[in-house]
Amino acid sequence: MKIGLLAMSGLRAHDPDLLALGLTLPGVIQRGEVVASLPSLGLLYLAATTPDGHDVRYYEYSGPENGNGGDSDAKSDATSGEPAELYDCDLVAISTFSAQVFEAYAIADRLRAAGVRVAMGGLHVSVEPDEALEHADYALVGEAEETWPRLVDAVARQHGGGEAVDRRLWRASDFPPVDVRALPVPRYDLLAGRAYNRFTVQTSRGCPWRCDFCASTVMLSKTYRKRPVEHIRRDIEALKRFRKRPFIELADDNTFVDKEWGKELCRQLIPLGVNWFTETDISVADDEELLRLLRRSRCRQVLVGLESPEQASLEGMELHANFKARRWATAKEAVRRIQEQGITVNGCFILGLDAHGPDIFERVLEFALEVP
Repeated sequence: MKIGLLAMSGLRAHDPDLLALGLTLPGVIQRGEVVASLPSLGLLYLAATTPDGHDVRYYEYSGPENGNGGDSDAKSDATSGEPAELYDCDLVAISTFSAQVFEAYAIADRLRAAGVRVAMGGLHVSVEPDEALEHADYALVGEAEETWPRLVDAVARQHGGGEAVDRRLWRASDFPPVDVRALPVPRYDLLAGRAYNRFTVQTSRGCPWRCDFCASTVMLSKTYRKRPVEHIRRDIEALKRFRKRPFIELADDNTFVDKEWGKELCRQLIPLGVNWFTETDISVADDEELLRLLRRSRCRQVLVGLESPEQASLEGMELHANFKARRWATAKEAVRRIQEQGITVNGCFILGLDAHGPDIFERVLEFALEVP
């Protein structure tokens, strides 16, 4: 079969008030360009787990005004913007967040009307699979490295004249759990020749903290799982065959939970000579040796969820051990320790928590100016 993998990329907003408040500001546009330039690691893993014998292609859709983002010779439908090659596929998998889901559904509807079978997955579909099944033939809920190859085999049998696929909902919980220690190398070769400014590599899945706003457990199991460090190095070396000096974004929720494992990861990254970025919690600043290894391994920035400049708003936010509130008093000093290693800190905040008032915008700005 010919299989198309379609990533919905870029930022979206469907609320006119949000648009008026600044979604067109230069900083937001710049961030949108960064988001749009990240390939979908989830789809690259699906490509790697696709059974042999199929022709797999990777495409992106960032909106009709931005072009299709697919192969360099791809032709876009003049009305919709998705790559025309999708309509030649036997099966198309679409991965989407909530912000792009209306466009994803419209594309799925057009593909199915043209006789193409459509599977949908991602965060939104994992929360609303019944809604997705109004537009897709199949919905994949949760991690898909175990469900996807089984679905492909079933569709291939039907495509070859066998029985129709009677299962429409494919839940990860109905199949063996994904063993991150046995993940294959993502199909980075599908990205060759494309103008990405960074590439994603995963070192771990999940997070031990249970912040009530976080979507991590929607897609992932509740256990924090680390990949073998040698496999991470293997993946980066595979990527470097297609991009000599890639900038790596570690696609993790919280990379340095295990400090000793994190140190070994940094040691393995040092000889690779790649610049990189990741997400982690504020406890990364507790270990001086780890901070030094971050610098030596060419870590350029860490994203840390600070969430609020006031402690009262953090109480009870993290459901497991109230971690965010407990660390609030030391957050500023921790940020400075990271910065002393020449590593910038991308501090993230949640606006609109229960204890927040209209002054929260100024409070966040004050915090940012105190810890530049």
